[in-house]
Amino acid sequence: MRRWNGWGDEQVNVELPRPGGQFLAARIGPGRPLTDASLASVCQQVPTSRLPQHPLIRTDAETRVRHARGQSLPDWLAMRSGKFGSFPDGVAFPETAEDVQTLLQLAHQHGFSVIPYGGGTSVAGHINPPAGDTPVLTVAMGAMNRLLDLDTESQIATFGAGTPGPLVESQLRAQGYTLGHFPQSFELSTLGGWVASRSSGQQSLRYGRIEQLFAGGRVETLRGTLHIPSLPASSAGPDIREMVLGSEGRIGLISEVKVRVTALPEREQFYAVFFPDWNRARAATRTLVQNKVALSMLRLSNPEETQTQLALAGRPRLTGALERVLAFRGAKDRKCLMTFGTTGSRSQCAQALNETRRICRRFNGVYTGTHLGNKWAEKRFTMPYLREALWRRGYVVDTLETATDWDNLDHLVNTIETNLRAGLADDAEQVHVFSHLSHLYSQGSSIYTTYVFRAADSYQQTLERWHALKHSTSALIVANRGTISHQHGVGKDHAPYLAVEKGELGMLAIRNLCHTFDPEGLLNPDTLLSTPPDPNGGTH
Repeated sequence: MRRWNGWGDEQVNVELPRPGGQFLAARIGPGRPLTDASLASVCQQVPTSRLPQHPLIRTDAETRVRHARGQSLPDWLAMRSGKFGSFPDGVAFPETAEDVQTLLQLAHQHGFSVIPYGGGTSVAGHINPPAGDTPVLTVAMGAMNRLLDLDTESQIATFGAGTPGPLVESQLRAQGYTLGHFPQSFELSTLGGWVASRSSGQQSLRYGRIEQLFAGGRVETLRGTLHIPSLPASSAGPDIREMVLGSEGRIGLISEVKVRVTALPEREQFYAVFFPDWNRARAATRTLVQNKVALSMLRLSNPEETQTQLALAGRPRLTGALERVLAFRGAKDRKCLMTFGTTGSRSQCAQALNETRRICRRFNGVYTGTHLGNKWAEKRFTMPYLREALWRRGYVVDTLETATDWDNLDHLVNTIETNLRAGLADDAEQVHVFSHLSHLYSQGSSIYTTYVFRAADSYQQTLERWHALKHSTSALIVANRGTISHQHGVGKDHAPYLAVEKGELGMLAIRNLCHTFDPEGLLNPDTLLSTPPDPNGGTH
């Protein structure tokens, strides 16, 4: 059973190891847990639905509660406190593209808003129903979860847009193929959601981001169905695929997705290397990606994250022995952990491993084999469950992610981390901050920063702490040549910062595109685009 107020399957629990708890307590103090609300108490708050009755729509309280929020930190606090604010008036469960079109026409007829819901994993407020007089229908795409067609000659697979990651891979693997798209939310997030939010998988070096994998499909709009053919390439004007990628439900609901798949690899392994310091680790990483070494995954943790990972491993005897060996080899207090993967034929993997080890030696990297790399692969989809363990101890964890060019990388990492560390100084609270580079390009890299702080005495004060950290740092990111989102999308939380990246004319083009497909503004309002100010007062 899916947790109603947190991440994933309620039968899965990840405990915080004792050394990890001691590590955090030493840095930011002992946690102070807050009391969770019950599902029954929240269901009692759900108002009467304002939607017309329809066989595709459910209006019971529990269904509406379970589809009211995503996984952002404000969502988490709303679910845990029981103070949701708004609920959808109903949840629909279409099984076909025609069902989706029926729901859109019903929305047009009755003037209610429509929010697409894939896996509910948004961390930027994509799926939260806005407050107001307009009824809201959430459309849960989970029943549209099948492989509809596989063209093995062209290597194009067609799926229902509500297919979650594990079902994408299991249905393809049964026929000898893989998509290779593995975001950390893989367990729950869906193919349509990946396209709508421009997702990036952990092995993007081999398989590409979702924009390289998305070949075409079908979008249901208020103006009819938009069919996007799968073509290997085209110079016939602007690419319609690009209008759909990152559209976040503002132009329509994606119902079918065509993706470029790959034959299952012969071999795959993950490895770890430790470097003495950040400068040499970063230089080795940049050299690997600019030399186009055929890796499938490359991730670099800064010293703070490396130290945190070793503490959270929960095996002090083993990590102590590892640290003594690394210190003897020159990787001491400021060491940085690089994790990388090789995927493909045996000869491809051997060549990539040899070239990677050769480059890492140039920068004094200490190669430690497959143990830590394969541990990372084993646990990479369970890490979101750690938020639950931290919450029970009274700690709050959130992340920020961006991307920038290599020449700006250190400046932006330092700017982000410095601001977060000092962000709660007025409350005399410490913030534990660490970062890694998770997606690498010849031009630059993504930056993924995690920050942990103590819950305050109340939910409202805790939310205010998050606001102070999140929004001050987001403003600094866009002011210092970073994108507001590399892989999490825009949603409602990032919408106020989008104009810095896109510019006035770019924002006008995006607004006009959305208006073409949705002139009445019924589709996922306030997501991607903040409501513009009304010159006569109020908002449009």
